[in-house]
Amino acid sequence: MLLTVDLERLDVRAGDLVLDAGCGEGRHCFGCLERGARVVGLDLDFDSLRLASKRLRGRASELESLGEMNQGDAFHLPYADATFDRIICSEVMEHVHDYVGAVRELARVTRPGGKLAITIPTATSEHLYLRLGDDYFESPGGHIRIFKPRELAEGMAGVGLSTVGVGFAHGFHTPYWVLRSIMNLPTADESALVRIYRKFLIQITGSPVMDRIEKKILNRICPKSLILYAEKPARA
Repeated sequence: MLLTVDLERLDVRAGDLVLDAGCGEGRHCFGCLERGARVVGLDLDFDSLRLASKRLRGRASELESLGEMNQGDAFHLPYADATFDRIICSEVMEHVHDYVGAVRELARVTRPGGKLAITIPTATSEHLYLRLGDDYFESPGGHIRIFKPRELAEGMAGVGLSTVGVGFAHGFHTPYWVLRSIMNLPTADESALVRIYRKFLIQITGSPVMDRIEKKILNRICPKSLILYAEKPARA
């Protein structure tokens, strides 16, 4: 399973209630569920939720746990204050104008002492794609900013979250998006090279050897994603 967030580092434990905000088709939801957590996914894209929610509920039922998905946005989370033990928000902040407002909502629904992982594309990879063409940022639903990690960390600190660690992921995916940008992003799927590389990415998913190569080498050279791990201070 291709995960951006290191669930071990986020300390997802059995019984935790986890929110995956911007869950898409739920890859992190399923990963947390397998660790014994109870999981709620949230996304604006109803089609993604429709495809994944039935599978998530089914797997949760097999594990005698909770697995649900809701439609909603990060600015108006439909949950009470201090609801979740762990929160994941992967590859969302680069799409929204008021990322501080979104982070504030995530902080609101995190219980005191809870932990969060927020991921964004690395500035290096984003600048590289931009040099290769404008389509990466001008496509509908595309990225609207290139983040510096300090900007996100400062936004998190401003709403009371303490950054406690940084991680990197998806070194194999940077060349893939470089190739897509070169091949004209809107029509890149028509390229044989793009299809071959995508097949390669699928084949190496779950390979311990390729996972080590990515973590030990590529994630230090050309990571596509950066992860900030944070905590909400416990009440005195």
